[in-house]
Amino acid sequence: MAEIHPFRGVRYNQSLVKDLSAVICPPYDIITPQLRQELHRRSEYNFVRVEYGRELPQDTATDNRYTRSAATLERWLEQAVFMVDQAPAIYLHDHYFNHKGKEFRRRGIIACVRLEEWDKMVVRPHEGTLVEPMNDRLSLLWACQANASPILALFEDRGQRVSSLLAAQEQSQPIISLSGANGERHDVWAITEPEVIGQICGSLARQPLYIADGHHRYESALTYQRERRACSSPVSGDEAFDFVMMTLVDFSDPGLIILPPHRLVRGISRTTLNELLAKLKSFFEIEELPLNMPDIWQQVDDLLIAGETNEVRLVLFGLAQGRLLVLKLRNLAAASQMMPYFHSELYKGLDVSVLDHIILEKLLGLSSGKEEAILAYSYGRLDAVNKVLDGEYQLAFLLSPVRVEVIKAIADASDRMPRKSTYFYPKLPAGLVFHRLG
Repeated sequence: MAEIHPFRGVRYNQSLVKDLSAVICPPYDIITPQLRQELHRRSEYNFVRVEYGRELPQDTATDNRYTRSAATLERWLEQAVFMVDQAPAIYLHDHYFNHKGKEFRRRGIIACVRLEEWDKMVVRPHEGTLVEPMNDRLSLLWACQANASPILALFEDRGQRVSSLLAAQEQSQPIISLSGANGERHDVWAITEPEVIGQICGSLARQPLYIADGHHRYESALTYQRERRACSSPVSGDEAFDFVMMTLVDFSDPGLIILPPHRLVRGISRTTLNELLAKLKSFFEIEELPLNMPDIWQQVDDLLIAGETNEVRLVLFGLAQGRLLVLKLRNLAAASQMMPYFHSELYKGLDVSVLDHIILEKLLGLSSGKEEAILAYSYGRLDAVNKVLDGEYQLAFLLSPVRVEVIKAIADASDRMPRKSTYFYPKLPAGLVFHRLG
């Protein structure tokens, strides 16, 4: 099944770059223009200059953010801002963070994984993708010839064999240890002993891997591999471009936190809004909850969690002033008939599928061009509601988080959830360790 390899990681030279918390950055897909500016100001060596550089009005085919990322990478290698580890390693990464007032640790293994086409079911996706972000990552791959940020993938640690091997490694001194201003901490160890690497890779080799975050990066790596093979002759099958960097996390890791991407909508016509409640009543039983009632958010959480296991439940804000509407799907079989036939029954029973296909597409016409509506996402229910209260959006649809076993089942069924169905919190940073393909 999965083929795991050590690699010679590239990382910041800590004798030159003293404060690593000032130079790591989030992955490209959550870097806003404002955050990019802040990261640029944070340090002249911030990794955002490689991961997701600025676009400029005067950009050309030979001078653009991809070529500038590549030039920055090469310059920092020449200046010893980056150093390449001498020995191939797999890297143990402990990511500490706070969520709802508690500290969690998510333990991952940073390694190279052999690229496999989707149909082989060795690496399994769970979400749909778009062409534009895939092309963006592909352009960066061609320019930099490097996996700048890791894909997050999941595995089953049967018998906790991998866990016990990793626990023995943490007794040594980490090669990276940093604390960030946001309460996140990172410890990284390099595992270089061939016997230990063989045991870890052997334990992981007997099973498939499940992509949690980074579908576009994996698809771009596959495309890059095909294109490199087409213009490289001969190829051994063990070239650097035949592999991609991943952080592998156990399905049962207590730090594996999945947040629901709540939907926010604006740009809906007054006529459509006025007709929406009546249309919703034909599909859902609707209960109203005053926004100012005591323990309202605990009640919302309880209602959404109840919907995780046996029925589709959504919460809508923005249609009734000062009130949340709890939507309970009346007839799943009827709703299923309105979704694309090729999806599995499991897919059709997801609250995010019902929301995207029935409410957003069918009732609001978002995908048919009837409305010039804008769809956005929020990962906090209170934040989503406040964006409606502030007039930034018209409607907020609150979802329950997808359970990890559902993600696995969807992937095992060769199906894919709608885009933005899951948000693995927090995102893996870019810039701790990366993998050069050239």
